[in-house]
Amino acid sequence: MRGKRAKAYRKLMHQYELNFSFREPYQVLVDSAIVQDASRFKIDLTGRLQQVLQGTIKPMITQCDMRHLYDATPKDESVIDQAKQYERRRCNHHELEKPLSTFECLSSVVDPKGSLTNKNRYVVATQDPAVREHMRKIPGVPLIYISKSVMILEPMASATEQQREQEEKAKFKAGLKSRRGAQTGQKRKHDGEDGDSAHVQANKSITGTPPGTLSRREKKRAKGPKAPNPLSVKKPKKTQTTPPNPSGGAASQTEDTNADTSQPPIEDALQTSIAEDEESRKPKRRRKHKRKGDGGADAHTGSDAAMSDDL
Repeated sequence: MRGKRAKAYRKLMHQYELNFSFREPYQVLVDSAIVQDASRFKIDLTGRLQQVLQGTIKPMITQCDMRHLYDATPKDESVIDQAKQYERRRCNHHELEKPLSTFECLSSVVDPKGSLTNKNRYVVATQDPAVREHMRKIPGVPLIYISKSVMILEPMASATEQQREQEEKAKFKAGLKSRRGAQTGQKRKHDGEDGDSAHVQANKSITGTPPGTLSRREKKRAKGPKAPNPLSVKKPKKTQTTPPNPSGGAASQTEDTNADTSQPPIEDALQTSIAEDEESRKPKRRRKHKRKGDGGADAHTGSDAAMSDDL
């Protein structure tokens, strides 16, 4: 099966799953004609059905179709053995002397009450064009047939498309109604909140709180720059206040001042240690030695100046 056809079949079955609640394993009703054609074209019917529907299947055959295979003029035992592997769908026509036609049997199985509903969600695989034409009138019935050794899944019939559009419109209207109901509920909630706020203000007036003051919930945050992080802000210095001594108040104050001056704060100590580290890291200056002639002249002038001072 080609890629484009497989993609189209995947989308089609996805639509059946969304709108008609089809689930795996798909129940596939096969008739006697398609079983015979599959054996004639040497097609693995179960495997090919799984490829077309792209999922697990449960092949089923009615009792009337099994009787058709037994009554075939060139009786083929291999076809009968293959059909025996499928699940037998009871159509309750086995009591009749002659089996019903494929059209009548499949119509009674898919739509027993004639209400145009595929209640059991069957996928019909048949070679009879009359059966396919009748099944197109029932919404939500996927149809499969074999044409020149190629298995084909028919597109959605017009009745199926109309029901799908009606269901989508109904879902859309239901969604709009639910949204409207939610909006009205929100409006009622806002009205209730307004009543609660009036009740709170009345309680404030009764308790004696001034009407201008607002509670924590009622206060709104002012727009603007936010306050700094308290963990990154420098903590203020704590000053220890001692009660005054009646006997010697001045003496205690002087002792406190002396204690403050004698014990420098931690920050000053840190700054001094940093300055000492910087000084220790600075390179030492090299001393420049003067020449001998300059040094002797300077010493001579210095001795003359000292003698003049003595005189």
